[in-house]
Amino acid sequence: MKPKNKFQQQVFEWSKKLPAISETQVKWAYQNCMLHIAKKTKKGLTCLECGHLWQDKNSDEKECVCPHCHTKLQIDGTRRRVFRDYEYFCTVTVCGGFQVLRFFYLTIYAKAGKKARYFHSEVIQRWIAPNGKSATIARLRALTCFADTWRFETALEIRPEKPLYNAIPTAVYPRQKLIPELKRSGYKKPIDKVTPFDLFHALLTDNHAETLLKAGQINLLNFFVNNGFKHITNYWTSIKICLRNGYTVEDASIWRDYIGLLRFFGKDLHNAKYVCPTDLKAEHDRYVKKKREWQERERREKAREKALEDEIRFREMKSKFFGIGFTDGVIEVRTLDSVEDIMTEGDVMHHCVFASEYHLKPDSLILSACINGQKIETVEFSLSQMRVVQSRGVCNKNTEYHDRIIALVNKKMPKIKRKLAMAA
Repeated sequence: MKPKNKFQQQVFEWSKKLPAISETQVKWAYQNCMLHIAKKTKKGLTCLECGHLWQDKNSDEKECVCPHCHTKLQIDGTRRRVFRDYEYFCTVTVCGGFQVLRFFYLTIYAKAGKKARYFHSEVIQRWIAPNGKSATIARLRALTCFADTWRFETALEIRPEKPLYNAIPTAVYPRQKLIPELKRSGYKKPIDKVTPFDLFHALLTDNHAETLLKAGQINLLNFFVNNGFKHITNYWTSIKICLRNGYTVEDASIWRDYIGLLRFFGKDLHNAKYVCPTDLKAEHDRYVKKKREWQERERREKAREKALEDEIRFREMKSKFFGIGFTDGVIEVRTLDSVEDIMTEGDVMHHCVFASEYHLKPDSLILSACINGQKIETVEFSLSQMRVVQSRGVCNKNTEYHDRIIALVNKKMPKIKRKLAMAA
């Protein structure tokens, strides 16, 4: 893609002046980015770097050093014969007043008995101006769910600013050149789980990032770089309390949620007692439990309000059956004569008789079976079929009295039938 504006044109011209990667950098990249293998067989150990074979005396070791090329190796005892791998390597430099991130694609092909074959190619350049404005120069990349494929025959050209070109390198070359603005920000080394570009861009465009870096709040910096600094103002007051009290946030995600819970319950976010807990996870879990209890109370209150609205309709449909009850001497069955009773039944028995609004179904009559005042099952009786449709115990499980309850209700069916006839 051709440069579309003066900024891209300037970047593209400067990119032509970048030197090729040095042999020292390539050697360092291969040593620090790639996994080096010693193939274990019955004959001994074979170094897949140089092909040297030697006898293994310490058969239980997971690592070794090749006596020929002195490479530190990981021992592989599987039946795998060919080893292929790819990684990204990054160098940090300055060119034309821009901060430049250069990404190189490294591959290895290793097979027992042969010397390892390496390949490298520069695939991405991220150019960042001191004000944070950026441009990307890269080869064409085809990313599918099956492979990460670079079209190496294509040239390094201006590409769209997309996550596709925001690579996370396996290693960053330790000798780095920085523009003055980044030196001033306190940057010295890469941060895990943050792409170099995202980190540099944040440090150049948001003062909050610089403050967090200099204060050593790496977890908070990591979190907000990856989730967007536009939300940090909601937490900055509490972050300043942490900085003032020397409190380091170890888990930024849980701390962010915890501050949200404190805000929900109206706690003082200027108070270190709340903002800087000794045991963050315990306090977070305590407030999560507290909010769940609050939500449950809210749910019950709304359910109660709805129950009052449904009470009139319920009475119009089922009042003719109110007061029906019968017993066999042990089991007592009676109708539930209010929406409040049905809601309580659902809560005690842990089933959906209330939530599914069985009480508002014209064909259903809901009864409760008890022994010595203890609820054991909830019965749904069909007024059209004149029989028990279902009887459920706690959590919808049947009790040992299940068949006896159904037989009792069906036996007393004429009593329900008479009530229905009298209403007609």
